[in-house]
Formats: sequence, structure tokens, C-alpha cells
Amino acid sequence: MNADGSSGKQGRLDAFRSFGRFERLGHLSRDSRDTLFLLATIAAVVLPHSGHLPAWAAAITALILAWRGLLAWRGAALPGRWVLVAVLLLSAGLTWLTHRTLLGREAGITMLVMLMALKTLELRARRDAFVVFFLGFFLVLTQFFYSQTMLTAAWMILSVWALLSALVLAQMPVGTPSLRLAAAQAARSTLLGLPVMIFLFVLFPRIGPLWGIPADSVGRTGLSNQLDFGAMSEIANDDSVAMRLRFAGPPPPPSARYFRGPVLGQFDGRSWRQTTMAWPGQTDALRVSGTALDYELTLEPLRSSVVPLLEMSGEPAGSERPLEDLTLKRAPELQWLAPRPITERLRLNAQVYPHFSHGPLQASLALQNYSDLPPGFNPRTLQWAAQLRREARFARLDEAALAPALAAAVLQHIASADFIYTLAPGRYGEVTPHLIDEFWFDRRLGFCEHFSAAFVVVMRAMGVPARIVTGFQGMDAQPQDGFWIVRNSNAHAWAEYWAPGQGWVRADPTAAVAPERIQIGLALRPPPGVFAGAFQGALGQISPQLWLSLRRGWEVLENRWQQGVLNYSRQSQFDLLKSAGFAAPDWTLLGQVSAGLIALATLLGTVWSHWRARPHDEWRRQSGRILRELRRWGLDEAGLHQGPRRWAELLSQRHGAAADQAARMLLALEAARYGRRAEGRQADGRQAEGRRPAKLADKMAKAWARRRWLRDFRAAGRMLRGKIR
Repeated sequence: MNADGSSGKQGRLDAFRSFGRFERLGHLSRDSRDTLFLLATIAAVVLPHSGHLPAWAAAITALILAWRGLLAWRGAALPGRWVLVAVLLLSAGLTWLTHRTLLGREAGITMLVMLMALKTLELRARRDAFVVFFLGFFLVLTQFFYSQTMLTAAWMILSVWALLSALVLAQMPVGTPSLRLAAAQAARSTLLGLPVMIFLFVLFPRIGPLWGIPADSVGRTGLSNQLDFGAMSEIANDDSVAMRLRFAGPPPPPSARYFRGPVLGQFDGRSWRQTTMAWPGQTDALRVSGTALDYELTLEPLRSSVVPLLEMSGEPAGSERPLEDLTLKRAPELQWLAPRPITERLRLNAQVYPHFSHGPLQASLALQNYSDLPPGFNPRTLQWAAQLRREARFARLDEAALAPALAAAVLQHIASADFIYTLAPGRYGEVTPHLIDEFWFDRRLGFCEHFSAAFVVVMRAMGVPARIVTGFQGMDAQPQDGFWIVRNSNAHAWAEYWAPGQGWVRADPTAAVAPERIQIGLALRPPPGVFAGAFQGALGQISPQLWLSLRRGWEVLENRWQQGVLNYSRQSQFDLLKSAGFAAPDWTLLGQVSAGLIALATLLGTVWSHWRARPHDEWRRQSGRILRELRRWGLDEAGLHQGPRRWAELLSQRHGAAADQAARMLLALEAARYGRRAEGRQADGRQAEGRRPAKLADKMAKAWARRRWLRDFRAAGRMLRGKIR
């Protein structure tokens, strides 16, 4: 309390409101204030979509919201319907020109944003505001089509909270309720619904998505069925997580950490693609030996239907049955394929064998797919390969030893010549169409894709079948939270050549020129730009490991979010039931458990409602006990509408001096109940905090109960009855 009777809290609030723009907001009407709050909430909901919306849609939305905010600030009239119709037609036309449709996900979200923005220009009634609220809720949901990270979830929770607060404000038509009061009510409602949300998340049956996410909008790994010079280096610029692995034992050695992706065997002089011609016996036979190592893999969304597992991984768990509505199958070239591009995180279990071989042991027609070269391309490389093949050291070798010897000679040439491994070799093919010639003889600057492509062309020119394999190689040096991290910067391309009696043999030309890339899995990083370099240099003087530690810590949190929330599947539900003691959980059991919990929740809700219907004020409970005691003394006229003083008067009138002790106790109770009520009032007579007297009364009633006042009062009643008799 201040000297003048005003509360210090109120004084601080007045000082806060007089600071900055809060002083200007004080003169606004309630409608203007609520509208500005709603517009700010809509801006927060639309902001995450700004990177996916067409530029014109984001610009028009920003202009409409700013215009509506200016109208609310000035208290001006809303525009007419013809303005809205004109903007709507313009938006629909631009949406059609951009997406060539008004349906579908991208066009639908664009139109949804535009409609919600336009709806703010006709907020003339509460029902108009309700339309905006629920459009906002739906728009929040659509953001998860693009991102499901923990940051996205946190931002969406805040957006939902703001929308609920605006909805609560709209449900308070009388007075000028504060934003803080509405936000608190929205938070309470959310907390009350939290158990239902958890129940639905844990036990509601997991079904497939209502519609799939197009492959052109998910994933950034860039693995595809085509390889062009320069494509892999673009992938390596992305340092985000591609997959996480957890091994049942020690991980494979660095030289064995190859994750097999698309296999490319068709070359047209510029691009490498998967072979399309099928020959009899083309499927590669697989031969494994040694003790298998179990591992778990969590794969981020890809633009490819190829699932890059470790070489050589056995059949993943669930590949013979739907695994999150996907069935994985092994392709003839030993890569694992899904029936559609991966559009969600995929977790599976597999085994990797330490020793394996694959491919035909004898020559077959299927090898012709990996022996052809396009005519008229790379004449200098073909000539160089022919000269190497004619050297005397290869003349005396038998057929089984020839291919390995030729491969070793090519790798030795790469290691001894002045080739340079770099992520930024520049663009090939601008001067000459002979890309391999330009790399092999002129510039000799390249990334893994350049070395593997040149190696395959040279081997084919010498009559040895060869092909390119793309995927990932290497992992982070240390695990994070028990998981080994494979990043998009670990994207890699290597080669395989065929040798009689051995099948396909891996050859990685990158290891010849940059052994650290393969031996320790060190992904090459592009040099930072001027600004980034200066920024990192300044931070490096403070702590060289600062950003690395922050990134790893955040990735640990993201991994736990993904493993615990995003990867919670139908199998996780069955595992939960199994851990609860159910031997063979299935859909029927899941439904029975859900029905039982729903019945239990209904029963608890009924009990809660019944309990809430009863009086819970401590004073009323005490008064009821006192009245029951008084009626035993013959005071049937006493009632709850009376106070302790009136009860004392009735006692004195009925029983005279014999009831003095009980009457004094009632008067003391009167003083305890009402004697401090003035503390809850300000000097001007207004009640400062309406709930303070009730709280003091409850406290006092509990105090009397702890002092066993009612027991003493009953003892006084027994004495009174004794005197009467």
C-alpha cells in the first residue's frame, strides 16, 4: 500500500502503461484494440508460410494487414464489397497463373492465406471474427506440411495460444477485458485439454496421411536417378542432418561406412542415369559372411525413392510388410527401393555384414549395360585408356587378375598426377562438350562425382564393365546422444567395376586423391563467404567451439523430438501396450484400451462435475456444521442467511445466561470472519482486489478449524443442554 491508499501494483501498472506505445494504445476503443491484436496474431500465423508463398501473395497479404491495421488505429470505415471482390479476383487469377490450378496443396494454401487476409477487411460482426479464427487454426496445421521441427512446433503452439486468446476476447462482449485475462483463460483451457491431447496422441490409431507431400517440396539431400557434373557439390553445401544411426555394438570402420543409393550405369556424354534395359540374369547375386551387426536408422525425408542403407545391409525390418505404408524391396543393383519418394521420416532396423560380394561371377549379357560409351565423346580419354591397356605389364595377366590390375593403375595415376580434390571446381562443358577430357587432361579439379565418372569411362574404354554408385560416405566423428550423424555434406559418389570370379568390386577414386575424405569420413566444406568468414573469425576469438557445441546441442534436442514424437508410430503404440503387460497387442486390444480409458475419463468427469456442484467455500461448510449444532439446541429459526452475531442473539433470547459461553464464541467467530474486511478496500471505498476478503475468510475459517473451535463449541452446547435439563 502507498500512503494514499493505492496499491503499489496498480502504480507500477500505470507506469508501465504510460511507457512508449502503451500510452497511445490506452485511448483506443475495445474493437480497435482487439482488431489490432487479431491482426498481429494473423501475421504470426502467416509468417512461417512466407518462404513458401509466391512473392505476390506475401506482398498483398502484408499490404492488406497493414491497411486493416491503419483503419483500426484511426477508427475509419471498412472498404466496400467491390474492393474485396476486385482483390479476390486478382488473387485467384494470380494463383491460377502461378500454380495452373486453384486446387491442390500449394494453390490451396495460397488461396487460404489470401481469403483470411481479405476476411479481416469485413470484420463487422462476431461471426466474421470466428471465420478468421478457424481459418487461422487450419492455416497453423498446414505449416506442418513444410516443417515438423521443434522450432516449428513451438511457434505453432504460440500461434494457437494467440488465436485462442483472441477467441476468448470475442466471447467477452461486455466491458473491456484485458489481454492478459484472455491469455490466461486461453492457457487454462489449453491445460484442461492437455490430457485429452496426450491420450489421443498416445492411443489414437495411426493411419496414413490424408494426402501425400509432393517430392519436390521435401528433403534437401538431392539424391536422384541422374548425376550431372556439379550436382553432388551442391548437395555437399548442405550441412543439415540426412540420417541418424544407432548400432548394437561398435560401428563399422570408417572405410566401410558407405550408404548405397542410386546406381547409375547409362552415360550420354553429359549425364549419368539408371539403366533402363533389362537383361536375363541382371539381378546381382549377394554373398555375405561374418557376424551381422544390428543397427537402427532414422532417415530424413528424401527426394528419392531409394533408401540409402549401409553396404551390405540385409533385409530391413518391415520390408516384407507395410512399414508406415511403405514396402521396401531390393533392386537388381542391390539398392533398397520404396514404391514412392520418401515424404516423411522413416525409422527401420537392419543388419550390416562385415564381408560381402555381389554380382555375377561369369560374364553375362547383363554386363553390357555397364560397358557402353556414347560415340563421339571424350576422344583423348579413350585414346589414353587404349594406350594403358596395351602396356606389356597387362599382357601376361589372366582374365581374373586383369580388371583389378587395370583399376589399380588408374587409381595410381589419379594419386600421382596433379589432380586436386575441391568442392568448387567451376563449371565444366562451357568450352568443349568433352567433359571427361576437360577434367582428365586440362583442369584436373573436381569433386567425387568427377573422379568416379572419369574412372568409370576409363575402365569401360579398356573393356571392363563399370558403373557409378551414389549415396553417402562417412559420419560425424563422435555420436550425439547415442546416435551417429550422417549429414548431407557426406553425400558421395564412387565406382564399381566387374571382375571375373569376384563380381562387382568397389573402387573409390576419391580415396586416391583425398584419403582423409574416406579414411575418417571427413566431408569437404566450401570456403565461407566474406561476411560469414569475418563473423566466424570474430566468434572464433571468443570460443572456437561455440557454434559447434550449440549446433550439436540443438541436434540432440531435435533428435529426441524426432525419436519420441515424430517417430511415434502404430508399432510404438503396440510396444507401449506390451510394456503395460499385454502379451499380444493388436488393433482390437488398442480399441478396447481406448474405450476403457474413455469410460474412465467420463466417470472422472462426472465425479468432478458432481463435486464442483457442491459448495466448497470453507466458511459455508463451517456454517453448516454450526447450524446443525444450533438446531440440536432448539434454534430451528437459525439459517444460513444470518450471521454468527444473529445466532448469538437467538441463543441469548432462547436460553439466557446459560448460553453466554456459546454466544461469546459466536461473537468471536463474527470478529474473525468480518473484522478484517477493511484490509481489502482502498481509501476511496472501492474494493482493490475482490477475492482478498474471501481468501482471508477461508484462512480464518481453516484456522478456527485447526484450533478445534467446533469441538469446543459442541462442548459448550453439551454444557448448555445440561443446564437446561
